[in-house]
Amino acid sequence: MLAATARVAGDFDLAEESVQEAYLAALSAWARDGVPDRPGAWLTATARRKALDVLRRRQVLRAKLPLLVEPDATELDLPDEVAVPDDRLRLVFTCCHPVLGREAQAALTLRLVCGVSTADIARVFLVPEPTMAARITRAKKRIAAARVPYRVPEAAELPERLDAVLTVVHLLYTTGHTAPTGGDLVRADLVDRALHLARMLAALMPDEPEVRGLLALLLLTDARRATRTDAEGRLLRLADQDRAGWDREAIDEGRRLVLDAFHAGRPGRYALQAAIASLHALAPSYEATDWPQIVRLYDALLDRWPSPVVALNRAVAVSMVHGPTVALADVDALAEDPRLAGYHYLPAIRADLLHRLGRNTEAAEAYRAAIDLVDNDAERIFLTTRLGRVQPGSAGPAEPPTVR
Repeated sequence: MLAATARVAGDFDLAEESVQEAYLAALSAWARDGVPDRPGAWLTATARRKALDVLRRRQVLRAKLPLLVEPDATELDLPDEVAVPDDRLRLVFTCCHPVLGREAQAALTLRLVCGVSTADIARVFLVPEPTMAARITRAKKRIAAARVPYRVPEAAELPERLDAVLTVVHLLYTTGHTAPTGGDLVRADLVDRALHLARMLAALMPDEPEVRGLLALLLLTDARRATRTDAEGRLLRLADQDRAGWDREAIDEGRRLVLDAFHAGRPGRYALQAAIASLHALAPSYEATDWPQIVRLYDALLDRWPSPVVALNRAVAVSMVHGPTVALADVDALAEDPRLAGYHYLPAIRADLLHRLGRNTEAAEAYRAAIDLVDNDAERIFLTTRLGRVQPGSAGPAEPPTVR
């Protein structure tokens, strides 16, 4: 609804207000007349009419609408549902316009395209909620001031936006894969939306290796969705997941896409991450995973994308090849990086490594630090359980590091 209304309004704030007014109108109209056959179309048409009414009242319709709206934008007969994803893709490309910085692009997409709360977006970026709210507001104003058209860019414009679009789709998936807050580990609506957008991009740019790499990464990671928690919703480590429950069809498709991306030439960061996910998916067990090859892939990934999060994930693989002592030294070095301040996986991984070394007092301290930083209930329960195993009086065996 927001995407379709934004095409008419050319203004994100006006589009959001119009959508909210459409919901209010539905409360009274549907109670009186019944729910229409196509409620989504009814709501979207109403929101678009309200946006047009506002534009007319401002008496700037003739001056501004041609700059902001595609030729069919004033049509109020809604297209079939298959047209809705195109509207979403237009909105993604609008949010990823070069006039915005990368963080602003991602934050605006999560808020407008995906409906992620400002509080959750702030958690993703490890900043206070008021700071993120201000960033989103500034991003909207920049889009409006630059008169950015609401459309998929021409072919010549795609290269400068593609990396940003891939980044926000990946971030959307990550936000759904492990929700920043709430009681559930996964937000399936965000995961499914990210997968859908990735497939749309693959259809739009079938010859782009990194598009195939991103789709492969999402498919291979999401193949484990049903086994990431037990029947009670408790988080399970990768080592404890039932591999028989993984989606083999998604794994096969992802594996083919990885091979296609690698055959195209020098693999990018998404193709490399997908290759790592592929090795996990194809391994008969956690212990039998090709950990040396995973370390080599992480080395290549760090060369392409020198991220501290990548380096932290590499440390987990290093612990399986060279032992926890070597990996702990890498993790302790990363603790000095301010970009990981507030990132709860760092103390969580450090705690697992300390536990494997028998340094349970230090492990307990690290688990407490991780618990203080996490806002997802499933992760907090998991970490609290792990803490109980390393506190005085517990005698559990050393276990592999936490990989989810």
